[in-house]
Amino acid sequence: MRMLIKNIKGLVSTETTTRAIAVCGKEMDNLAVVDNAFLIVEDGVFKAFGAMSEMPLGEFETTIDADGRFVLPSFCDSHTHIVFKGSREIEYIDKIKGLSYEQIAKRGGGILNSADRLREATEEELYLEARKRIEEMMDYGTGAVEIKSGYGLSTQSELKMLRVIRRLKADCAVAIKATFLGAHAVPREYIGRQDAYVDLIIQEMLPAIAEENLADYVDVFCDEGFFTPEQTDRILFAAMGYGIVPKIHANELDNSGGVEVGVKYNALSVDHLEFIGASQIEALMASQTMPTILPGAAFFLNMRLSPARDMIAAGLPVAMASDFNPGSSPSGNMQLILSMACVNYRLTPFEAINATTLNTAYAMGISNTHGSIAVGKVANFYITTKIPTIEYLPYYYGSNKVWRAFVNGVEHIKTSDNGNEQ
Repeated sequence: MRMLIKNIKGLVSTETTTRAIAVCGKEMDNLAVVDNAFLIVEDGVFKAFGAMSEMPLGEFETTIDADGRFVLPSFCDSHTHIVFKGSREIEYIDKIKGLSYEQIAKRGGGILNSADRLREATEEELYLEARKRIEEMMDYGTGAVEIKSGYGLSTQSELKMLRVIRRLKADCAVAIKATFLGAHAVPREYIGRQDAYVDLIIQEMLPAIAEENLADYVDVFCDEGFFTPEQTDRILFAAMGYGIVPKIHANELDNSGGVEVGVKYNALSVDHLEFIGASQIEALMASQTMPTILPGAAFFLNMRLSPARDMIAAGLPVAMASDFNPGSSPSGNMQLILSMACVNYRLTPFEAINATTLNTAYAMGISNTHGSIAVGKVANFYITTKIPTIEYLPYYYGSNKVWRAFVNGVEHIKTSDNGNEQ
């Protein structure tokens, strides 16, 4: 199918002869924009683009008049936990009353609460709830999602989660990557025997997951009160034997050593990074690992903020993802993450767009096909409502500024009304 979008006010994040797999340091504030543009999509990929004065003639099955709206590449959300059962708003009240993340976990809340619910849920229930969350994320302009397990905490339940993710991969239009996060917390039956649980992950879970080819990546919550760098090292070393690439939860609660072990194993990304200093930045500078900040979690938990500006000043790339989960970031709205990147972390709008598109695509291992508008890349994009400037996207937070969204060149029919069209 050939589709033409014409009269685009600004075609944002375009790439022509030079393709970047990520954007680093001061280059993050550069964003190629074609003013008064056209865009041609054919068979699910970007075919051509340019100024309206150069628009070629031809036959198109579909023609859309953008009528002065902007077009941007879809968001890539490189860190989510959207396969879960139910919600945890009661713990939210505990947070309001001053209990910390660790205190709630020690009381049997947090991840263990979600694990209890997930073990009782059927695959069908989990699939239907997660599918609804993905549809909502697409409403707000997301076109690629990484989904972690980690609420199973037993071989049977972790496999159940990963099979649900496999089904979502098959059924959903968005690009999906599956991450095995068995080391998300220590289950109740292994409290006081944490190394024995690590043995279970290595000796039973990983072989079963590899046999069914259920995971693209492996993750460990390497942080204070969860898994040590030594335990993380054991899990990642074992995963290497199956060719599973690591991604690490690191330095959310303390300077945990998670960054260093992630770099050691060439992790695709290290995520959270509230506690990161000069030595960790130096380690990342010598690596191919993407530092990924999760603004929703820091906001919801009222935590210290990761030093994004220090990382960018050092020349690092920065990615920002939603961390959509029931306990510490119950939202997959990447437009909100875009606003938080600017307001809380002091990124410019161009830096924030790069952080939530091309750099998050890198953190998913798909930046060669997603994250920007380039000929031959997958046609995941959205047309904005009638907004005055690109900078308006993060500035006017709280409303959905997506007019029409497309994944694989096909329009996504939104599940909720957009009342912001102007």
